[in-house]
Amino acid sequence: MMHQQRHWDSWALLMIGVLWLFLYNDLCEAKITLPANVTVPAVFAFGDSIVDQGNNNNVSTLVKCNFPPYGSDFYAGIPTGRFSNDRTPPDLVAEELGIKDAVPAYLDPHLKPDELPTGVSFASGGSGYDPQTPQLVSVVPLSQQLEYFKEYIGKLNDMVGEEKAKFILANGLFLIVAGSDDVANTYFTFGIRKAQYDINSYADFVVASASNFYQELYKLGARRLAVFGVPPVGCVPFQRTLAGGSLRVCVETYNQAAQLVNAKLSQQIDALTKTYPDARIRYIDVYTPLYDIIMNPQKYGFEVVDRGCCGTGTLELAYLCNKYAETCKNHDSYLFWDSYHPTDKGYSILVQEILKTYINNFF
Repeated sequence: MMHQQRHWDSWALLMIGVLWLFLYNDLCEAKITLPANVTVPAVFAFGDSIVDQGNNNNVSTLVKCNFPPYGSDFYAGIPTGRFSNDRTPPDLVAEELGIKDAVPAYLDPHLKPDELPTGVSFASGGSGYDPQTPQLVSVVPLSQQLEYFKEYIGKLNDMVGEEKAKFILANGLFLIVAGSDDVANTYFTFGIRKAQYDINSYADFVVASASNFYQELYKLGARRLAVFGVPPVGCVPFQRTLAGGSLRVCVETYNQAAQLVNAKLSQQIDALTKTYPDARIRYIDVYTPLYDIIMNPQKYGFEVVDRGCCGTGTLELAYLCNKYAETCKNHDSYLFWDSYHPTDKGYSILVQEILKTYINNFF
């Protein structure tokens, strides 16, 4: 009887393993219908914590999250350094395109060479277009992210040859997410730039820095650039707590600044599109869909949008959101995981909205 029980236990484990393989392979099937002649071989990411897949794990900074409860819903509950409970936009976009189900961090010491052709993230949580922004928290500036990208290109050339490498870069999708920390932290919270700029001239400065970065990517072979605008930073729980008064309302001055940067950024991208007609440089509006979720949470299935799931949800971020901080019981009922970053469900809804609206603009 015991022998028979062991036999069935082994069989059950085998069937579970086979089922898992089928599910895993299904994750890598494209969910978006692309034109017949279009190939998207890779997804790359540059910028800040929204697309940092764990690079900050290997940087001397306090802006880290490679510990519980981060990653509690990731495969096997592993905290990878992604600022969420599960996956983040690069993973979700890569899955939708049928490339792979998780985009790794370039600085991961365990990065496998066979991951390189399908894309990696160079982003660093806390970074921004303003060179002062990453210095505030000792993270990787965009200029250094470019240097890592050059190093990556050398490795890719060695792996697949120069012609195939050029194809991957020209046809891959580059996600660029930055600007939030410039507006919310460098300008407002820490006031580093207030003595030098009013908000209008600071927006010009940020956009000029952003434009230079896009052009450097173009020179290195990138042709499909998805540039994410600044979200409504005045509505993230952290900023509500610091500057939203006793009721913790959205900070309108912060949101207005984000909209100003976005307007100027969109105009600059239109100009670059004319300068580089062989490229697809597109502005992605994340302000509008995220603000709509915050204002109409029930429409999207959320119960709480003004606090994060971690701890009190008002200030917990990075090391303040740790294994001693209790988390909400239903992760999917919260828009934000910590006081700054969305949950997997929040990211998933945003990515779906973005792809539905913009995917055809890249092909």
